[in-house]
Amino acid sequence: MTAVDEVGLPALEHLDRERVGAALDTEGFATLGPLLSPEQCRAMVDVFDDDAAFRSTIDMARLSFGEGRYRYFADPLPPLVAALRTRLYPPLAAIANRWAEILGEPTWPAEHAALRARCAEVGQHKPTPLVLRYGPTGYNCLHQDVYGDLTFPLQVLVMLNTPDVDFTGGESVFVEQRPRQQSRAMVARPGLGEAVVFPVRHRPKQGSRGYHRVQMRHGVSAVHSGNRHVLGVIFHDAR
Repeated sequence: MTAVDEVGLPALEHLDRERVGAALDTEGFATLGPLLSPEQCRAMVDVFDDDAAFRSTIDMARLSFGEGRYRYFADPLPPLVAALRTRLYPPLAAIANRWAEILGEPTWPAEHAALRARCAEVGQHKPTPLVLRYGPTGYNCLHQDVYGDLTFPLQVLVMLNTPDVDFTGGESVFVEQRPRQQSRAMVARPGLGEAVVFPVRHRPKQGSRGYHRVQMRHGVSAVHSGNRHVLGVIFHDAR
């Protein structure tokens, strides 16, 4: 049996940082395996309708972002969401710092509390974890989750429903915008409770003249039937 902590999260010792980093380098995203139990996923779906849990709600159609709704959690975050944010950050910060060294960018602190302190220094105080709900025909246009000058380069999604049971369609789409070449699209279809990590804005890629930045955008293809819910774990705060 996998050991869990006080909020019921599995231990992350199994997370193969080298495998995850290599997949991010080559494919632009990486799977992290199951992070939440079915019961935890149902709790996250249920909280979507609790207005008191959120600071903001976005109707995507109204803003031409797509079709569906997403809600940003208010502080204090639910313990499970806060624990995910805190526990996932250190191994991802190690990957982000390797990228920063390659690209000549500033490095990131090792612990999430220090990242939040940096965000506060530049006026970014609002928590960014969110839950998204897509019904039939729902989709999300390609975008980047940039909420201020300070943008941690990696984020995580956790699937809260079972594909082909609770919903059909609704694949996670990642697009690599390659300089002077056509864009490359990649698709992920995580199962219930499974997580995917991917870049917020760009990642390093080695070319014939060394490393360069490759822009990345992400979105969701159309849901054909049912309801699709996802937990988004973004590590930097918003202005």
